[in-house]
Amino acid sequence: MAISLIIVVMVLVFLIIFQISKAAEYVAVLKGEEQNRKKTNKINGFLMITFLVVGLIGVWYCNNLLFGKTLLAVDSASVQGERVDNMLWITLTVTGVVFIITQILLFSFAYKYQENDKRKVFYFPHNNKLEVLWTVVPAIFLTVLVVMGLRNWFYFTGEPPKGAQEIEVTGKQFGWIFRYPGNDGVFGKKYYKVIDAGSNSLGLIWQDNADLNLKDDPFSHDDIVAEQTMYVVKDKPVKLIIGSRDVIHDVGLSQFRLKTDAVPGIPTTMWFTPKYTTEEMKKITNNPNFQYEISCDQMCGNGHYSMKGVIQVVTQEEYDVWMAKQKPYYFSAFPDKDPSNQKVDSTKATASIINTSNSIAKK
Repeated sequence: MAISLIIVVMVLVFLIIFQISKAAEYVAVLKGEEQNRKKTNKINGFLMITFLVVGLIGVWYCNNLLFGKTLLAVDSASVQGERVDNMLWITLTVTGVVFIITQILLFSFAYKYQENDKRKVFYFPHNNKLEVLWTVVPAIFLTVLVVMGLRNWFYFTGEPPKGAQEIEVTGKQFGWIFRYPGNDGVFGKKYYKVIDAGSNSLGLIWQDNADLNLKDDPFSHDDIVAEQTMYVVKDKPVKLIIGSRDVIHDVGLSQFRLKTDAVPGIPTTMWFTPKYTTEEMKKITNNPNFQYEISCDQMCGNGHYSMKGVIQVVTQEEYDVWMAKQKPYYFSAFPDKDPSNQKVDSTKATASIINTSNSIAKK
């Protein structure tokens, strides 16, 4: 209601100013063209100052109104993301100060130096000092920001500390596939030509293929594969090995302040250390439905808007429990090799033998 009232008042003020200016213009026409131009010039100067004051008030008001809906209202959820926040605040501070100073100068000069019969215009086509000032100073600030950005980028995409968790992230139209190494701690090999959307979504090499000159890779037999939800551990560095199954995607981790492209055939890497579990973040944001998101930040097709994944940040104990419940992806394609299925089959066989023996005994 308050916002609607403010908008109505602003529209009415604009209409009043417009009507006054039009009336002044009609009067000036009656007095002569020269008087009309001078009168219009004064009105424009007044409107410049009005626009400056109203604009700066609007910037302040919008910031207070909408800041809580931005990512900056909550601290970065990763240790590495703190660097991005610091860099962003420095950028906003520098550009914000420049914005306010330049806008005040721009509109106040338009008012102060409006046409005046008692003042002569002074033209100077060249000034070395001014040109050096507005070239060198921005160049210095931009260089500092670029160097900061490059240092952070090399840090995020470099090698994580030893013992970091490793997860392979694969983008596809339109979802995410996550792979974890099994008990051997090694990712099995994969090949795009053996991808099967139903039983082998990543193209893991599970058996020999003479046509493609492939040999069964035992390291791929215990890999864990999950879709749409990725589990990571609080306070433990996690390295993402990122790729794509079709077109270029982009792994966007907005709450962690990180992102990088997922390119077909060219693995990229990025690592971070989560600071808060999902449950802790629900309390921090006062949002019981909060979820860490992994989004695609690169237009990748008609279903781009729906390409959203979930990141569950849990404790080490919760992660171990979750991992213990997972079965190697290999068993989904070859259920007959699943030890749990073999136990069931042996139990059934034993029961069948016992039933047969009882039948013979009765006879």
